[in-house]
Amino acid sequence: MLDIRAARAGEFAAVRGFYHELIDMMEGSEFHPRWEKCVYPSDDFLRSSIERGELYIGLTGEETAAAMVINGEGADGYDGAPWSVRAADGEFSVIHALGVLPSHHGRGFARELVAAAKEIARSRGHRALRLDVLNGNIPAVRLYESEGFRFVSRVKLFYEDTGLTDFLLYEYAL
Repeated sequence: MLDIRAARAGEFAAVRGFYHELIDMMEGSEFHPRWEKCVYPSDDFLRSSIERGELYIGLTGEETAAAMVINGEGADGYDGAPWSVRAADGEFSVIHALGVLPSHHGRGFARELVAAAKEIARSRGHRALRLDVLNGNIPAVRLYESEGFRFVSRVKLFYEDTGLTDFLLYEYAL
C-alpha cells in the first residue's frame, strides 16, 4: 500500500531522481513511455507542479515508488475532442506523467494512484478526469479501461519527447 501525498517544496531533487530512475529502468522495455530526462517531464514542469501542489508521490516507507501530476491542463488537441462530459476549463482534471518504478510493478500501485486522482478531482469539484496515453501502451490502456475510463478519441498530439504522435484520449466521469 502506498502513502500518497503532494510533493513538498524541498523534494524537487527526489522527484526528479524518481523520474530519471523510471526512465532508466524502462529503457529497452516493450512499453517504454518514450519520456526523456529533462525533456518530459521537464525540470520546469516538475518544479511548477510541486509549487502548485499538483505533483503527488507514492511512498513505500522512505522510497518514492510512484508519482503523477494532476492539473487542469490538457495538451493542444484536447479542446476539439468529443468528450462525453461537458466540462469547461476549471471543471476537469488531467492526469500527467503517472509512473511506477518497474521494481514495484504488479503491486497495484498504479491503481492506487488512479483512485487517488479520482478523489483529488472530486475534492476540487470537477466533473471529469481526463488523460492521454501513447498509442500502443497496452498496459496503460488496460489499467485505465479497468478503472472505468472511457475511450474518447485517437488524436495526434505534440510533446517535446515524442514529437507529433498518435495518442488515445480517455475520460472518467465523476
